[in-house]
Amino acid sequence: MLLAISFQSFRLSLVILSIIPAVITGSLLFLVLTGKTLNIQSYMGIIMAVGVAISNSILYITNTQKYKKQNNPQAYLIGANNRLRPILMTSLAMIAGMIPMTVGLGEVGEQTAPLGIAVIGGLIFSAISTLVFLPLMYSRTMGHLAYRNPSLDPDDQNSRFYIASN
Repeated sequence: MLLAISFQSFRLSLVILSIIPAVITGSLLFLVLTGKTLNIQSYMGIIMAVGVAISNSILYITNTQKYKKQNNPQAYLIGANNRLRPILMTSLAMIAGMIPMTVGLGEVGEQTAPLGIAVIGGLIFSAISTLVFLPLMYSRTMGHLAYRNPSLDPDDQNSRFYIASN
């Protein structure tokens, strides 16, 4: 609901949230490949990876909306191109920070390793999905709609957010 309020569009909210299955899949796949189990630590790692993935998705959508405002038909591609470096840097920095935890050295290392593994798997899949899958989702759901300024003023002529193009 907060995303729908922020963007004033349920469609954009669903596009942003469409990244969550990729994150969960990546986390679970890496846990299975490493032989770790689902526990509180791995659940926390999945939640952390989902948070970073949603943040990257919002970063992409906000940038793409800027180009959509300018009536650029390739807004979804330009948005992905412009946000490539920030999305990759955010994901890679988080992955690099989780590597020491994933190695699992020390007495408590075996217990905290699933957290790092879940984060790394989720972020690898989310980075790829944010840069490949999300632009396609945006194009399919929002590409044919014309941009209109979301105004809360009822007397404003441009109060409708999206209208179908002719």
